[in-house]
Amino acid sequence: MPITSELRPDGIRVVTVDAPPVNALPVQGWFDLAAALDEAGADPLTRVVVLRAEGRGFNAGVDIKEMQHTDGFDALLGANRGCFAAFKAVYECAVPVVAAVQGFCLGGGVGLVGNADCVVASDDAYLGVPEVDRGALGAATHLARMVPPHLMRTLYLTGRTISAADLVPHGSVLEVVPRERLDGAALAVAGEIAAKDPRVIRAAKEALNGIDPVDVNRSYRFEQGFTFELNLAGVSDELRDRFAGTDKAQQ
Repeated sequence: MPITSELRPDGIRVVTVDAPPVNALPVQGWFDLAAALDEAGADPLTRVVVLRAEGRGFNAGVDIKEMQHTDGFDALLGANRGCFAAFKAVYECAVPVVAAVQGFCLGGGVGLVGNADCVVASDDAYLGVPEVDRGALGAATHLARMVPPHLMRTLYLTGRTISAADLVPHGSVLEVVPRERLDGAALAVAGEIAAKDPRVIRAAKEALNGIDPVDVNRSYRFEQGFTFELNLAGVSDELRDRFAGTDKAQQ
């Protein structure tokens, strides 16, 4: 299964994404991830979640090949709804979510990480939102939670990536460590949270969401509307076909 969930004796629940070759999730994978996070928050024994991945990178977004090999708009609609559900599940998880990011974190990966409560990364980690090259819009909402406005616009409009090390000064990444120490670093900060009174931590998570200046769910849904417009105009299919035919990472 691409999504697994394991509750440790210390109350840390480790949710792992493992969908080779690049952790680009199919439609069902996004819904499965959302379900795992919802279940984690609903379990009173869960004190904190560590969201991590196996493989070369944390997440490469949606499975574009699935989308391009599915007739009609079912896969597109499924991916949009699945991403919305997964990002929402991270944000609204009743307990804090610590993201452990290695290698590439692109598109939907930024949606997950941008909604997390704490981010720890390996020294080879980098983040980016290549949506403009794929005929889609989305995750600017989440990228905006990690960098200042003008940097967000530059990264979004150019499709450039930014290293996790460069995000540390912005405060959006807590620390960068060698890859072999990534799980340990994520578990360490998660352990600090798990040691607190869980009643207070759950209340704190809800309170922090309540004072956020931007409604991330509504903001992301607004972005998705433009994705549908581009699809109806035929632009998205053209760009996705070009990507699926030339990109070697997912072949």
